Amino acid sequence: MKSIRHGMLFALALLVVMAATSWAQDVPQRKELRRLDLSGVPGMEVILSYLEFKPGDVLPTHFHHGIETGYFLEGGTVEIPGDPTFVISTGAPIMNLRDEPHGFKVVGDKTIKLISVHIVDKGKPLYDMVKK
Repeated sequence: MKSIRHGMLFALALLVVMAATSWAQDVPQRKELRRLDLSGVPGMEVILSYLEFKPGDVLPTHFHHGIETGYFLEGGTVEIPGDPTFVISTGAPIMNLRDEPHGFKVVGDKTIKLISVHIVDKGKPLYDMVKK
């Protein structure tokens, strides 16, 4: 009986650590709106999110275990390390393929708002940060 209780406590602790690790890899600017299994495709899910980045905010370089698409509700000026500063237009589309690193820093005076849809492997973190 004692070993069963210890096993259950260990499993609960493991779940808490896994949830905390997954949450820690997310960015505070992202608000998840909906998450559903992708019908007809076992092991995949669809995640709809709203993101808002104020001037000075950084979306660290990261990648996804699947595809990210969406569009910018409100554009602005950004920089990507190693590239010149550029403007993302309002209405510009987003398309990041599986394992494609991406991210930016908002350097203009406008808040950037976007909607993103991820079609990703279920059970993996939404973001994996690129180690420098």
